[in-house]
Amino acid sequence: MILVAILMGTLVAGIGSVWLAAALSFGALARYTQHMLSLAAGALMATAFLHLLPEAFESQAAAKDLFLTLLLGLVFFFLLDKAELWHHGHEHHHHGDDHGAVHVHDHSHGHDHTPQAGSWAILTGDSVHCFGDGILIASAFMADMRLGAIASLAVLAHEVPHHMGDLMVLRSGASNKRMALVKVSLAGAVTALGGLAGYWLVDLLHDYLPYFLVVASSSFVYVALADLIPQLQKRLTLAETVAQITWLLVGIGMVTVLSGLAHGH
Repeated sequence: MILVAILMGTLVAGIGSVWLAAALSFGALARYTQHMLSLAAGALMATAFLHLLPEAFESQAAAKDLFLTLLLGLVFFFLLDKAELWHHGHEHHHHGDDHGAVHVHDHSHGHDHTPQAGSWAILTGDSVHCFGDGILIASAFMADMRLGAIASLAVLAHEVPHHMGDLMVLRSGASNKRMALVKVSLAGAVTALGGLAGYWLVDLLHDYLPYFLVVASSSFVYVALADLIPQLQKRLTLAETVAQITWLLVGIGMVTVLSGLAHGH
């Protein structure tokens, strides 16, 4: 049952995020990109601070060891970011008009690649990232089904901006919309492989589950504070600022409400 839930959660997070990114990039939802960034940041922070970390600290593990793991996790993801593996290197571009320009990640590795080489670099980096997300989701499901569902939702939310960048870069190459969507969807499906690996790994090292949860938390906190929040820190009108804060709170509230409903059942 847990394995089935892991597969469902990873597929929803991995492929569902690609389709939502396509809707935000190519469809009628494109105007809501900034709202999605705020919602994702709120969902990630709520998942880490209200669910994954409390679950880890309820274990018999020493608080000092868990805090050390959290610190090392943040440093680890920072180094992966520097190595252009975790976020496959971000070059921020402005997309949109002068009134609503949105920062979207260009996940290409430098400016000298041909579109074909760049697309393979993007897809390889995306696959590595998705595999790691699958392991994190599996860790949450192994601790509690409710946590797994929340973690899947949080991963889906934070993957959307990344996949939007991937789709836009692939579109600028030789790919059409449909081919770009197929390629990124295949990379997103690797999340399920990460889930399978995580199920085996966490089952084998069950005593270390609290540490897996803290590492997952460090990933979510790093993405929210180092990646998403900086994109929201720009001069806006009062109405735009209120909308930004509202969507941030919606992300936090959504995770909290879903957690309550899942816990109630």
